[in-house]
This record gives sequence, structure tokens and C-alpha cells, in this order.
Amino acid sequence: MLMYARDNVVGAGELQQRLPADNEVVAATDMLRMLADGTRLRLMWLLSDGEHDVTSLVAAVGAARPAVSQHLAKLRLAGLVTIRRDGRRALYAARGGHVRRLVTEVMHAAAHSVTGEPEHD
Repeated sequence: MLMYARDNVVGAGELQQRLPADNEVVAATDMLRMLADGTRLRLMWLLSDGEHDVTSLVAAVGAARPAVSQHLAKLRLAGLVTIRRDGRRALYAARGGHVRRLVTEVMHAAAHSVTGEPEHD
């Protein structure tokens, strides 16, 4: 059977129904905006692997403690990071599997872009 491009045309109404809700789009763009900063993305990469305190994160990313604390506060407000108290220490971690996979996938996509390695299907 011969098919033409016009046979696969979907109406605008049907396309609109496929769109996510406005509040979901707002939340997603807020999350992505938070990851658009190099220091925050590095922090999220580290936090995707488990819990870390501010002191270890400062040493790892090489940024000043107040800057790291501000970045963590922003990430927490955006819902990307959780905090757990262990005595006087605050331990930070990436919030849930979706956030960890988002960070991992964007970093893998960037690595493919930089190295020229072919994309995965």
C-alpha cells in the first residue's frame, strides 16, 4: 500500500491533547533552568550518586562555600535536591530517580556531542 505524507497528518486539536499541562511545562522549564548553570550541574552530577555534605561538595567543585550553599538552596527550592540532617551535618542528594536520570542523560548527551560518538536509539 502506498502512503503519502498527508495520510499521517494529525489535526491541531489532537496535537494539543498530547501536550503536557501548563503547570508541568512551567515546572520542567524551572528545573532545566536550574541545571543551566555549570556549578549547579556539577553539584547535581555528584548528588545523583548519593548523599554529600557541603564541605565535600565545596572541595569537589572548587567553589566558595557560600556559593555552593546558595546553589544548593536554589536546587532545593526547585525540587531537585533533598536534605537530610545527620546531627549537625546537612546531607544533600538528588531527589528521586527522574532527577538522577535527567542529569545522567543530559551529561551523556553532552559527552556524545563533545566526542562525536554516535547517539543511542
